[in-house]
Amino acid sequence: MIQFTILAKDAHSRARVGLLETPHGGVDTPAFMPVGTKAAVKTLAPSQLEAAGAQILLSNAYHLALRPGEELIERRGGLHRFMGWTRPLLTDSGGYQVFSLAKLRRIDDGGVEFQSHLDGATVRWTPERALEIQRRLGVDIAMPLDQPAPFPAPPAQVEEAVRRTGVWLERTVRARAGETVFAIVQGGISKPLRLRSVEDALRHDPPGIAIGGLSVGEPADAMIETTGTVCQAVPESKPRYLMGVGTPGDIARAVLEGVDLFDCALPTRLGRNGWAFTSEGMLKIKKASFAEDDRPLDPDCSCPACRSFSRAYLRHCYVTEEILGLTMLSLHNVTYYLNLMQRIRDAIRAGTLGSLAREENERCPPLAGRRNEPPKRQSAV
Repeated sequence: MIQFTILAKDAHSRARVGLLETPHGGVDTPAFMPVGTKAAVKTLAPSQLEAAGAQILLSNAYHLALRPGEELIERRGGLHRFMGWTRPLLTDSGGYQVFSLAKLRRIDDGGVEFQSHLDGATVRWTPERALEIQRRLGVDIAMPLDQPAPFPAPPAQVEEAVRRTGVWLERTVRARAGETVFAIVQGGISKPLRLRSVEDALRHDPPGIAIGGLSVGEPADAMIETTGTVCQAVPESKPRYLMGVGTPGDIARAVLEGVDLFDCALPTRLGRNGWAFTSEGMLKIKKASFAEDDRPLDPDCSCPACRSFSRAYLRHCYVTEEILGLTMLSLHNVTYYLNLMQRIRDAIRAGTLGSLAREENERCPPLAGRRNEPPKRQSAV
């Protein structure tokens, strides 16, 4: 089981500093979870993540069940041992991936039938099956199977997603055998549907609430407003997890609304595409102007990429497709995010989170509107 303790609050918002205690250790919140979808954060070793300050990672039950299979991982001693990570792990049930990656064949209250994106094999996914996979993986926090709605979607489709998510949560709760399972709230950007989904979730007194179905194309302000609606309706004692979000500015604004946990593939995905988050704004390393630039990526960063290499060298690695360049850019971006969370925790205690959120929002250019997509335009840096 887990325990969540609030240690400090912001006098001007719903932001709070907390400690989330799990069987594999504590997590200082607000926290960012680097994404290791297939039991690996792309290009990065667990030791690098730990040195950067990561306290909890996210993996995905859908991908791991399809390959290599939860039975194999269980025989290897569980997901922690399999991937060489000794600290807390949270797994997404794969609901988002089922509805975004797979070719759906049939969906009903019993579950969803789809074709694997790997080999086209027919797979049946039920709430009980999703929970069983995560049980066998041996993770600290599991997620129930849910049904997200795309954006935009007809109101009836969003309402049906809320109803079915509630039905599946009830079945998940009945199937529990001691696992820590958060509830997921759906409802698009509809305030009444979000509040109905919160009511469905709280009926089961879950140990935490996850906010799903956002960062899928809706305006950023609508995402933050919806997040605030959910956080305000959730008891203060429960940790709140905003799934798949987002930019540094998005994260800081969501913390102001009361969010405690985040995950997003953006820092590693953008790193592999040559982008770096820096204190001076976003930087595209392949620009010709960096070919003879001996400065570090970010003068305010002490990560291995910034301590050891110049922009010129990292540009060389990137344009020649040397893996070291992708690793260093990804490590730098993850470090930026983890340092951001420490800065956020400090700002909550100091009462300056509002100004930090505005600064971070200005540093990152607008994204393409869907989770994990690269910027629309390049920064001047």
